[in-house]
Amino acid sequence: MNLRLIGIGAGVLVILSLPLAGAIAGPEFAGPDDGKGGGLFSTLGLSDSSRSSPTPPARAAAPTPQAAGPERPGPIEQPRTDSRCGPELSSPHGVEAQTCILVGEGQTWGRSYYRNTSGRALDAVLTVMGPAGRTVQILCAVGAGDEPGLCETPREDSAGAPDSYSAVAEFAVPDDEGRLLLRSGSNSPAPADG
Repeated sequence: MNLRLIGIGAGVLVILSLPLAGAIAGPEFAGPDDGKGGGLFSTLGLSDSSRSSPTPPARAAAPTPQAAGPERPGPIEQPRTDSRCGPELSSPHGVEAQTCILVGEGQTWGRSYYRNTSGRALDAVLTVMGPAGRTVQILCAVGAGDEPGLCETPREDSAGAPDSYSAVAEFAVPDDEGRLLLRSGSNSPAPADG
């Protein structure tokens, strides 16, 4: 009876050790002649002194459990901004612009989108005119590169209907003459075809 118990115990021990041996060997175990320098020795972090093996493979760190907390809301909804823009205009001097009046959250402001291909730095003066003679003006430096840019006035509390506002951007050479190259307005008429 002792021999039977020993036999059963040895069988159970062999069966239980197989998953452990498989886990230690892992998928890299292909035998000594696999040409990869892998196998059981490298899996265990041991090296065979008879072969030179590359650096042992890096082990990925176990993921850290994330603390459960309240769900994060989705992206914050941006307030609606309405715009009224004039046409895109360009000058033979290499300046393109479009000027707009923007209204949102009870505020009104002006913005001019531009592109300067003239090869020289320019000045842009953006003016917003509102009801009751209200005026806001800003000077923007326009670089010599041809990258698109924008000039924008500060936002002011709206004092009337959006259509009672208009904006004008003037692009000029920054010298004593101040030669005007382009004027773009939020209510400029579209250029005539032909």
